[in-house]
Formats: sequence, structure tokens, C-alpha cells
Amino acid sequence: MDHINKTTVTEFILLGFQNEKEVEILLFSAFLLMYVTSLIGNTMIIFLVCGDYHLHSPMYFFVSNLSFLEVAITSTVVPKMLANTLSLTKAISFMGCLAQSFFYFLLVSTEFFLLAVMSFDWYVAICNPLRYIIIMNKKTCVSLLLGSYGGAFLSILASAILSAPLSFCGPNVINHFFCDSAPVLKLVCADISLAELADFVSSAVLLLGSLLLTGLSYTYIIITIFRIPSVQGRQKAFSTCVSHITVVTLYYGSSIFIYVRPKKGNVMNVNKLATVLNTIVTPMLNPFTYSLRNEKVKDSLRDTFNKYVGMVTNLRSLRSQK
Repeated sequence: MDHINKTTVTEFILLGFQNEKEVEILLFSAFLLMYVTSLIGNTMIIFLVCGDYHLHSPMYFFVSNLSFLEVAITSTVVPKMLANTLSLTKAISFMGCLAQSFFYFLLVSTEFFLLAVMSFDWYVAICNPLRYIIIMNKKTCVSLLLGSYGGAFLSILASAILSAPLSFCGPNVINHFFCDSAPVLKLVCADISLAELADFVSSAVLLLGSLLLTGLSYTYIIITIFRIPSVQGRQKAFSTCVSHITVVTLYYGSSIFIYVRPKKGNVMNVNKLATVLNTIVTPMLNPFTYSLRNEKVKDSLRDTFNKYVGMVTNLRSLRSQK
């Protein structure tokens, strides 16, 4: 009888931010603005780095890949969230939910590895500048990037294997705006203790391990900055360092709060706000933190704009001559 009464789940309902219609419209507008800003900023960085040979260096190679990850992460979550904000059904298909969850965690895990790699790259540039070109050669950069993707895949593999055979046969309402692991696992009609343990362990190893590497790099960087004799040079380097650390702290802090807690309790609404930091706010800030404050990027952007204006002017003059 128990087997007969079970209903196979074919779709999930994403509750998102449950508010009055006016508040939901306000949230939709704010999230859409931040999403578009993030897409424009990160896409612009990718095209600038690819198109300007002055930016063909290890630092900008990693920055452009970070921008790619930011575009991919936000596009995995935000479009569906925006659609469901104004939707009456707020539904997502079963396979769509699993695909969203898998790619979100794969991309986010890759980003944590990449942040550690970027901190190491900056450490070599600041603390060992004479050997920077030798250490951070093209082969090393590509290997570190591929290692980030490979490490991310391996870090979520155990959780994916343990979660794959679990069945959903009862309620299908997810108290979140995307298919996060914890609220999805709560809907499983089986023992989830092993899957939850695998989630916790993999999250702890990934987040705390990459945070340790990132923290060590920034510690050595700060020590080296304080040894710079020029006050102006020290202030400029420290200003850049602080902005980087602020974004990294936001990213790691919110992620550790969400995923590295043995007893999560009933804090789903707080988790939603923390996830907004990771999926919308931080990706929007990263282009300004890592690139658009940089003089080389500003010069590249200015040159690209001038070339575009020149092309438009030439086209108009050609048309007027005809």
C-alpha cells in the first residue's frame, strides 16, 4: 500500500521570496538590474582580454576566466529565479532542477579553486616579481585552470553519486529560489544521512581548503606590501589588496555560512539572502574589483571605444558620400 500511495515527482515548485506582489515586482526589478550589470561587466572583461594583446598576461587570463564563471553561475540560477518571481506556478522540471543543481555546484566549486589560483598568481607577482614570468608561464596557467575544473568535478563527485539513486515521491515544494542541495534533499523519501554527510564533508574540504591557500597568499602579500619603501606605492597596493580581500570575504563568508554547518536549523530565509550575495551581488562587483579599477583595463576600454567611434564615423561618412 505504501508503494501504491507514493507519487513520482515530475516537477518541483520553487517558493523563492514569498512577498506581496508589489514587493515581488520591486525584487524582480532589482535582481534584473544587477543581473544585467553583471552580464555586461563580465562579458566586457572577457572581450577586452581576448581582443587586446596588452592584456595577454597570466593575471588577466585568470580574470577573464573568473568573468566567464560569473556569467555561467548567474545564468544558471538568475533567469529561472526572475521568471518564477512573476510566475503563478513557480515550477521547474525534475531534470531541469537536477541539471541546475549540478552545474551550479560545479561552477561555484571551480570558482573557489580559481580564487585560490588567482591569489597565488598575485602572490608570485608581488613577492617574487623577478621569477614571475618563469613561474607563471603559459603551460602553468593552463594547467592551473584545468586543475580548477578537475578539482571542482572531483569535489562534487561523491555527493552526486550518493544523491543520484535517491527517489522523490512525496512533497515537491522547495523553500528556495533555486535547486540548492539542502532543501532538495529534504524532499527525498529515504534515509539521507549519508548524502548530507557527503555534502558537508565535500563543502568543508573545498571551502576551508581553498580559503587556507587564499589566506596564506594574501598574508604573504600584505607582509610584502608593508615592506614597500614608497608610501604612495604601499597605499596603492594596499588599496587593491583590501578590495580583493573584501570580495573574497563576502564570497567565502556567505558560502561557509550556508554549507559548512553540521546543524543547519530553520534558517532558510537567511540562506536565501546569503545565496543572493554569491549569485548576484558578488558577480556584479567582481568586474569593478578585479579589472575596471586597473589602468591597463581602463586604457584598453578607452581604445576599444575610440575604435568603435572611429568605425561609426567612417561608415557615416561613406554613406553620406554615396
